[in-house]
Amino acid sequence: MLSPVTDPDGAPFWQYAAQGELRVQTCADCGEPRFPPRPCCPHCQSFASEWIRACGQGRIWSYVVPHPPLLPDYAEQAPYNVVVVELTDAPRIRLVGNLVTGPDAPLNSLPPDRIRIGAKVHAVFSGTGLPQWVLERP
Repeated sequence: MLSPVTDPDGAPFWQYAAQGELRVQTCADCGEPRFPPRPCCPHCQSFASEWIRACGQGRIWSYVVPHPPLLPDYAEQAPYNVVVVELTDAPRIRLVGNLVTGPDAPLNSLPPDRIRIGAKVHAVFSGTGLPQWVLERP
């Protein structure tokens, strides 16, 4: 599977995720959360930032179920989903991930017909440190 590409601004996100924590970069001056991580606040132009722990809950804002042709490692798991999750405690933040049945479950562990826009989800972390999502009400 592909590993995330990290840059200096986004590296803390992945370091916290590897520890099982969902954190969001937040402006230390105006308090505005931002994603993707970047050096400057788009609201007040401050370069001061901190990483605030998010509650890890959200709702499905959008999703797609890709179909072949896909990269070989992903084609073997098709059909699987890719969801966009809007965070409960930072509604302007939307994270991309997969909806699975539990930590370390395969990408295709949840049938695509179970996915609904607006469904409540919470973050789980795989052994690889990738945040994934699980339905609040399975």
